[in-house]
Amino acid sequence: MIIIREERPEDIEAIRRINEEAFGQPAEAEIVDQLREACENLLSLVAVQGEEVVGHILFSTATIGEEGETYKVEGMGLAPMAVLPRCQGQGIGSLLIHNGIKMLRERGCPFIIVLGYPEYYPRFGFERASRYGIHSEWSEVPDEAFMILILNKTAMVGATGIARYRREFDEAV
Repeated sequence: MIIIREERPEDIEAIRRINEEAFGQPAEAEIVDQLREACENLLSLVAVQGEEVVGHILFSTATIGEEGETYKVEGMGLAPMAVLPRCQGQGIGSLLIHNGIKMLRERGCPFIIVLGYPEYYPRFGFERASRYGIHSEWSEVPDEAFMILILNKTAMVGATGIARYRREFDEAV
């Protein structure tokens, strides 16, 4: 049985290992560590199987709005999401995403952006962000890979322009 819960201090080492193993490099684990230190508004969830942390998902502050404009909407960016390679394909990532969406909806978050596989994320309600006039801050990102899930349509009225993750992601992209 898999239990999804918020990260605890004793999970930090396991979260780092999961991200390093899942991505085959330390960059994502380093971003998680940096965000944990610098960002007050995080949602960090883990998937626990038995006594072992086997998956992790992080949501951090993201904004939508034109550069220099006073109107900006603050929501969340999903990144990274990782499951130990030996545990992939068991639905753990889906559980992490579903629980994260539910919690953020309950907290009144207006949107979640994600840069990811266009074959995977639409099953959770994500759509091409460009459909709403929203584009990634990184010009090299393919349009179909940059997606948004709108959780509060009222809060999103008039929200167009550039979507930005926190600056900790800039070096990784």
